[in-house]
Amino acid sequence: MPVGRAIPVYARDVSEFKVKSRRLAVVAAATTVSMAMSIAVAIVGVGPANADDEVSTGVPNWSGLNVTDFHGPIPAKAGTLMARVPLASELNLPAAGDAYRIQFSTPNQHHRMATGTGAVFLPKGRAPKGGWPVISWAHGTVGMNDDCTPSAFPRSARDQAYLGHWIEQGYAVVAADYVGLGTPGLMSYLNGVAAAHSIVDVVVAAQQMDLPLAKKWAIIGQSQGAAAALNGARYATDFSRGTGLDYRGVVATGIPANLEYLYSTLGPVVPPVNLPGALNAYTAYILAGLDEARPELHLTSVLTAKGLHRLEQGRTTCFPALRDELTGDAVRTWFIRPLASIPGADVALRRYMATPYKGYDRPIFLGQGLRDVDVPAPSALSLYLQMRANNQPVELRVYPAEDHSGTVLASMPDSTPFLARIMR
Repeated sequence: MPVGRAIPVYARDVSEFKVKSRRLAVVAAATTVSMAMSIAVAIVGVGPANADDEVSTGVPNWSGLNVTDFHGPIPAKAGTLMARVPLASELNLPAAGDAYRIQFSTPNQHHRMATGTGAVFLPKGRAPKGGWPVISWAHGTVGMNDDCTPSAFPRSARDQAYLGHWIEQGYAVVAADYVGLGTPGLMSYLNGVAAAHSIVDVVVAAQQMDLPLAKKWAIIGQSQGAAAALNGARYATDFSRGTGLDYRGVVATGIPANLEYLYSTLGPVVPPVNLPGALNAYTAYILAGLDEARPELHLTSVLTAKGLHRLEQGRTTCFPALRDELTGDAVRTWFIRPLASIPGADVALRRYMATPYKGYDRPIFLGQGLRDVDVPAPSALSLYLQMRANNQPVELRVYPAEDHSGTVLASMPDSTPFLARIMR
């Protein structure tokens, strides 16, 4: 197999992924996950982890819809369109025609109705009969602060190419800013259920814009967005019930799955080596998000003064800057005691950031680069094993020569026919 070519992986035709029972697969998955930290440590010497390449930095452009301090009434029904404006031209995608920035209602991590924002991109030209089919894009790591909000910045070159590809294929793209990004409250990093609501509710809201949009829709996501996309896929039918939407399936690349088992081991001696800046930034975001979502844990009680500072940086610093600042830092120096010494912390962490491995009712496409330093391959492979063991409709493609960001574009020759098939 030439380097760089996708390797399709199916349980029926690759012996190392065959499972003879659910027990065997769960044990295999747990073993794989236990290896992930060792692999991450081993590849530190390869070089710094890639940027997620998601968003530019600078001054946000709110397109005339700045709701960072919104205090108005919020509709009780999730997915209610609250406001819409044309998206600033410099924020549009080159492949898109009309584009909008919207505000809508959606639940937050505290199970209270809140408000979210996002962008809607339409293809150029005349819509087909029945309207443009819709893709909901789940973005990767940008940070937790309002100044990191994706819909207020030009998309990266990678995302312009990726999202532009789908628009040129005849899909409208809606792109939620997870609740708390560009709106009151803190974005709950890797909180799966909160992100799932944003992903679904932005599609529901877009249907209220009198645009030529079809009811058929799917989800695509990368990195943080892959975990969000899979949570969105797991709950899409439930969260969109009664709206008339027709959910078809999901594409997820660079999936941070089962990492909650690794993060629960953090403490004064774990990890034993310094990790790349991206991994340290992800850790700061996860801890800051968990602390905000579950204040009763008193997570700060096990942190050093440096650890407390890292939490504050996680809450306030966008990803590129935080990644660079934390390069070479030692996460173990953030802790006085192990995170697991907090009663219930391990269970809370799993509930906060777990990626579901069962309960899906539509097809799943997983894509993973083997040179991924940000989210090592065992993460996606362990999730695949769990899904296969639970008879989920999943397929996996592995890209031997690709890193975390590179897998996004490398997966298109495989994910394009996958989406075309499920969206018929």
